[in-house]
Amino acid sequence: MSIAAILAPVFVVVLLTFAVLFWMARSRIGALKGGHVKMGDIALGQTNWPAKVQQVSNNYHSQFQMPVLFYVLVALALITRHADFLFVIMSWLFVLTRLVHTYIHTTSNYVRHRFNAFAAGVLILLIMWIIFAVDILLGLP
Repeated sequence: MSIAAILAPVFVVVLLTFAVLFWMARSRIGALKGGHVKMGDIALGQTNWPAKVQQVSNNYHSQFQMPVLFYVLVALALITRHADFLFVIMSWLFVLTRLVHTYIHTTSNYVRHRFNAFAAGVLILLIMWIIFAVDILLGLP
């Protein structure tokens, strides 16, 4: 597979992370300017933000959980040349679950649906890691 095909899903997850970061910043600034929260209320923690601002903030923080394992796997697969067509397809499926998770997390925040999107992403990423580990440990090309 080409490097561009392998890295394209990574670029989408990175773009998602920056988009949620800017959304979080805009939401926080709006809450401060709108008087919904005072600087002293949030100086030592996140718990005093209005619910919608906290929702976006929580989603931003989730972009540094499972996706980190995805980033590491992609880097290792590139270095070891173990990123094939299946790897790229599974990468896009993982990205799709992250997009769905973010949508649910920042809109309805319906926990069952959010969990299902998260769990699907975890399962896809786990399978990717297992395939990669087996290929490396068995010395498969």
